[in-house]
Amino acid sequence: MGRSGSLEDLLSVAGGALATLAYSISVSEAPCYARHDVERMSNHTAAAEVLLERKGCAGVITLNRPRFLNALSFNMIQDIYPQLKKWEQDPEIFLIIIKGAGEKAFCAGGDIRAVVEAVKSAPKEAQDFFRREYILNNAIGSFQKPYVALIHGITMGAGAGLSVHGQFRVATEKTVFAMPETAIGLFPDVGGGYFLPRLQGKLGYFLGLTGFRLKGRDVHREGTSTQWIEREKLVMLEEDLLALKSPSKENIADILETYHTKSRIDQDKSYIFEHMDKINSWFSANTVEQIIENLQQDGSPFALEQLKVINKMSPTSLKITLRQLMEGSSKTLQEVLTMEYCLVQALMVHHDFHEGVRALLIDKDRSPKWKPANLKEVTDEDLNNYFKFLGSNDLKF
Repeated sequence: MGRSGSLEDLLSVAGGALATLAYSISVSEAPCYARHDVERMSNHTAAAEVLLERKGCAGVITLNRPRFLNALSFNMIQDIYPQLKKWEQDPEIFLIIIKGAGEKAFCAGGDIRAVVEAVKSAPKEAQDFFRREYILNNAIGSFQKPYVALIHGITMGAGAGLSVHGQFRVATEKTVFAMPETAIGLFPDVGGGYFLPRLQGKLGYFLGLTGFRLKGRDVHREGTSTQWIEREKLVMLEEDLLALKSPSKENIADILETYHTKSRIDQDKSYIFEHMDKINSWFSANTVEQIIENLQQDGSPFALEQLKVINKMSPTSLKITLRQLMEGSSKTLQEVLTMEYCLVQALMVHHDFHEGVRALLIDKDRSPKWKPANLKEVTDEDLNNYFKFLGSNDLKF
């Protein structure tokens, strides 16, 4: 159960986005509204990038860009956030369900090409993309009603931000979870500095630095998902959730757990957890250099595979990511998002971000020329400058 296909292949398929695909689920009538049990919340057409609907007692969000692995765009963020806040205050809405259209992804990340173009032509728009995205991440993390993310298929980057901060995350055997940002000169943002170091052991550090893709059962085992079910049962699960009358958090949890319990989860062999002891040892180091030395000294095939991956990543991104995760381990989600907003403002105009996007998504030569080219040249002074707060321009919630 190793990596299937390269990270670059996934990024290319996303059409220039770090994105994920899921699927759209048909639902039966729900009993809470006798006359308008399915209410379209805006003037969306079938081609809308995101569908926001009231179905029974639930607000249902469908990320609707299947051709682009449901990559999160600025317009989608602008649509989702106000509706989410409205549903939070609506006494007739008892839960939120978020899912992706299509069969391949929940959401494979943010629309990176659009961000790159905005940095060049309208930098304030690029800043606004991340500001609004992080505010949305925080709104999900502090949402006062049950929030159920159906993370079937590819779930990367921004897709993690739309799911992991909510109360319930349901994975399937087709779920692929990763935070691959160091490959394009960024870092695992959208609150990655909060949730990654809180995974068991040093797994989050491993995922954040290498972009390793967790699959199926392992997505649940390491804590990204709260439940795991077979993909074929997702339609029935959603129907059962929508059929609830004035459900409590406990009612919703009971249904999710029933599906989880009946799944064939124990028939799958875990891959990553065979290596957890070594991962904990390798990634306990306080510097990227020491992590690399640990991998070199181990010399096993798995260690050498990770070493090869890390050596391809942006040295600047690697050092920023390790410090981000170490600092984030003791911060609140809001504090982490504020820190990440400072970092992304600096990195989106940094050479490595544009070079990483060029090499992996545009020219696709897969040979980025990082500057600095090695870890030794990324100084503590450089790092301190990246982590400087923005004063009056800091992220505000």
